[in-house]
Amino acid sequence: MQKERAPLAISKLLLRAPLILGTVSNLQKVALLSYVLQLVREVLKMGTALIYDEEMTKYKLLWVDPACKIEVPERLIVSYEALKNSGLADRCVSVPVREATDEDILLVHSEEYLEAVKKTPFMTLEDLQEFTLQYGDVYFHPNIYHCAKLAAGASLQLVDSVMTGKVRNGMALVRPPGHHSMRSAANGFCVFNNVAIAAHYAKQKYGVKRVLIVDWDVHHGQGVQYSFEDDPSVLYFSWHRYEHQKFWPQLRESDYDNVGKEKGKGFNINVPWNKVGMKNSDYLSVFCHMLLPVAYEFNPDLVLVCAGFDSAIGDPEGEMCASPDIFAHLTHLLMNLAGGKLCAVLEGGYNLTSLPQSVCQTVQTLLGDPAPRPANLQGPCESALESLHCSRSAHRKYWSCLKHTAEPPTSDVSTKRPKLAEEEGKVENGEEKKSAEEDVWPEPPRRVPAPVRTASVLPDGVSCPEGCELFSSSDDPVIISKLRENFLNDDSDALPALSSLIALVEKMERNEICNGLALVHDVTMAMTCVVQHAETALSNRVFVVCLGDVVVPTHYKEDGKTLLVHFSNKEEKQKSKYHIPVCLKKGCRDVSGFMQAVLGLLLPLGYEFDPSLVLVVRAPDSGLCDGAWQQLTGLLQGLAQGHTLVLMQEGESVCVGPTASSLLGEAAPSMGKLPAPLPEDVEALERLRTRLQVDWKLLQTTAPETGRGDEH
Repeated sequence: MQKERAPLAISKLLLRAPLILGTVSNLQKVALLSYVLQLVREVLKMGTALIYDEEMTKYKLLWVDPACKIEVPERLIVSYEALKNSGLADRCVSVPVREATDEDILLVHSEEYLEAVKKTPFMTLEDLQEFTLQYGDVYFHPNIYHCAKLAAGASLQLVDSVMTGKVRNGMALVRPPGHHSMRSAANGFCVFNNVAIAAHYAKQKYGVKRVLIVDWDVHHGQGVQYSFEDDPSVLYFSWHRYEHQKFWPQLRESDYDNVGKEKGKGFNINVPWNKVGMKNSDYLSVFCHMLLPVAYEFNPDLVLVCAGFDSAIGDPEGEMCASPDIFAHLTHLLMNLAGGKLCAVLEGGYNLTSLPQSVCQTVQTLLGDPAPRPANLQGPCESALESLHCSRSAHRKYWSCLKHTAEPPTSDVSTKRPKLAEEEGKVENGEEKKSAEEDVWPEPPRRVPAPVRTASVLPDGVSCPEGCELFSSSDDPVIISKLRENFLNDDSDALPALSSLIALVEKMERNEICNGLALVHDVTMAMTCVVQHAETALSNRVFVVCLGDVVVPTHYKEDGKTLLVHFSNKEEKQKSKYHIPVCLKKGCRDVSGFMQAVLGLLLPLGYEFDPSLVLVVRAPDSGLCDGAWQQLTGLLQGLAQGHTLVLMQEGESVCVGPTASSLLGEAAPSMGKLPAPLPEDVEALERLRTRLQVDWKLLQTTAPETGRGDEH
């Protein structure tokens, strides 16, 4: 049994502390102690599980098979080595692997199939080859039955750890993968369906009512789909390379209009990629406009991820162009669902460079480190928009969040249209498609957590939440001089708080503090101070989100350094591309309408704008409930490397605790199953999105020729 590494790392640091502290500067001492405190907090929260066993590397292809040669033990080895070398493995809680029992496996597979696989350890090489011929694109080895039991058992150990509260979330590095295996058949390198078994197990053992399975592997996980296609308690989402049914597994059931059967109709979501070369923008667009709205309406109790990284750049199977850091954002966007109960289980991934990079990005996000700034975001491509439109249209009668979706596209522009011969081998812009091996991409930027996660500027009498650092007044003469010149009289009572606020922003700019919250006398003045200060740096871009009756500045620069989105119940004229008023009938009080605006409008705007600072301004009359407020602040931390500053009015001390909880990385509480938003709000949001998508391409949901007149 492997030791739990986070406590071990702390004990080593403490034993060496006298020696270390005697040889470093005061600033380094502060950073070291902050790091130790961060480790302690992670252990107290029971952190992130990492499940791995070297035994699962001990099988390989024993004969020549071009279709199977890419499934090699090195896939697991390089992934785990990358986690160790980056220090991420030491920060995780190690959980031992166990074999799945027959009872576990029979939750998904037939007894006849299980008994057949049990015989494989005793077969000769010739018998194994003959046995393999029964199935598609899979191979057997004398040790694969043992490894398959470990892979399924590891997934169950992860579910146990998360559901019992021993960890918040986790990842299982397993082999063989699972999402292609079916009730009575191995398929696509998969022997037992690890995630499907885990979903059934969670329902049976822990009484989980609703499970969300997100399959971002580049292949369709037909085995998972078949397991739950008539089950409304499991929502299965898969995007996958399809190319009009020309890409493996070449199933008609993988297209967008396969939505489930009987009671399970609407609970099976397929987004088929009909072109290769999909990028970060395409992935984020599908999350914001399809998966997340439905997931929040579904309200899962547990999230399982079929974490296949053959959808990353350089993979010979996927031939996609999404960079490894996008998986940090996809992971982050799922972490506030189900109270943070998220289990990622490795599936595919065959490029031995992008695979470990993507694994590290996923695990580091699960650990709570801020995501990197997203790279190269543009609008989604036309083919991605066609697939998104088709999937949304197919599901609009099942989900209230999609009822406003455009009419289904006509047959000649749907994903079923035949692929023209001259399009073969071409990418969308007409250039010859290059081999995945030729792809070159930069290594993901190093993600360095700030020594202090959350700091607060609070008036006397308001206690600092546990885990936050109270930020004291600044007497920096330069800051004070600027404040007096632009905003305040010499005797203003607001001077200490505002000077502290600016000093806090400067520390966030230097990544000495990740995020913060402040109770201020005048949120409008504080907002103006922060924005003007932040804009003085050439590289700074500020994303301002205002909630409620906040007086916003009347002048908006067109230099693109500030984007302001204002939620209220009052009609307000849009003053520029960078000033976006969002009017909801009940303001922020209607949670369904507000969350629809956050997921389909605010997040795409924020990602495309790519700020260096997120400023959230909450008025006392915003009416936003704690759950939606924590969801908002949690989701926004995916932007700007987590540099988020929340401003609230003095007297709102009751909001300090929930705000700090979210900023410290704790998952937002469930808001329950969201009802349908108000029809007038849906119509208003659609009009606004349609108008804005001319300037903001991530707001598009239909390709130009497929949309109705009011959709583009």
